[in-house]
Amino acid sequence: MKSIINVGLVGYGFASKTFHVPLIRATQGLDLVAVSSSDAAKVHADLPDVDVESQALALCERKDIDLIVIPTPNDTHFPLAKAALTAGKHVVVDKPFTVTLSEAKQLKTLATNKERMISVFHNRRWDSDFLTIKALLEAGTLGRVTGFESHFDRFRPEVRDRWREKATPGGGIWYDLGPHLLDQACELFGMPNAILLELGALREGAKADDDFLALLEYDGLRVTLAAGTLVAEPTPRFRIHGTQGSFIKYGLDPQEDRLKAGETPAPQWGEDTQHGVLTLRDGSEEDAPLVRHEHPTQPGDYLAYYQGIASAILDEAPLPVNIDDAMRSMSLLEAGLDSHRQRRWISLKNHL
Repeated sequence: MKSIINVGLVGYGFASKTFHVPLIRATQGLDLVAVSSSDAAKVHADLPDVDVESQALALCERKDIDLIVIPTPNDTHFPLAKAALTAGKHVVVDKPFTVTLSEAKQLKTLATNKERMISVFHNRRWDSDFLTIKALLEAGTLGRVTGFESHFDRFRPEVRDRWREKATPGGGIWYDLGPHLLDQACELFGMPNAILLELGALREGAKADDDFLALLEYDGLRVTLAAGTLVAEPTPRFRIHGTQGSFIKYGLDPQEDRLKAGETPAPQWGEDTQHGVLTLRDGSEEDAPLVRHEHPTQPGDYLAYYQGIASAILDEAPLPVNIDDAMRSMSLLEAGLDSHRQRRWISLKNHL
């Protein structure tokens, strides 16, 4: 039995350098052995002990590599993952899984036929605020939840020259931040009955969508997901209402900023000092007063994703994000686009 999984990383851009490299190198059981890049000097300046291949396909041809990680532009996910699976490698793809649901289905079939693992890096399942909310709902603290709002707002008025902001397949904010918010909502409430999406390109010179508002319909529950690039005043990251009270949380999980600062993931590294506010009835009487108090935020833990990947390959443990979860998000992304184009609710019954 192998005790170490050798990892090959495709590309050395922002996502690779900021997220995947530090998390892979901090995970017991994973060894980053090679990176594909056209700039070997850039890679070796940070990773002198790692091999550099000039082409991504060279990673697929190496017999010493077990797992290939793909944090590349969205429209390259499908061909790169297909090549890796065909070569008999396990695969981790950054979100979104692919650009279309059809591509996702092909990769699922190929992974099954090759008996290889494929997973999508939905790291925000391990955000501090999301873990806190998940615990609150599992405990029934808010009673029956009737309203759930999730915002991921930023103030970035200048359009930047990068693939994420171009009118290309998989470009725009819906395919950038939508996968995070959709995956979190489905983790809490399952697949919705229907989706309604409005996209906007609101900044001067915007070539792709930079604002979205999505509504997810559940029985007795309305979920609102939103993201914008022209929001200067902080909005709640989460706002949840139920039959027993409400919970509101401001601020983003700190792990991304700590990774950007070059910190090494460690115990309690994901601790969030900006706590949420919980408002509950003080008693069961109809006229019982409402009591508002600060609710501690659980530590976030992005390392849990790659620890789960290592356990899945080495010990046959369940994947931290399985292929069906990834398919669920792809179905919602595509149905959302249908909704925006047709300006109506799109039913999700039998959509997969």
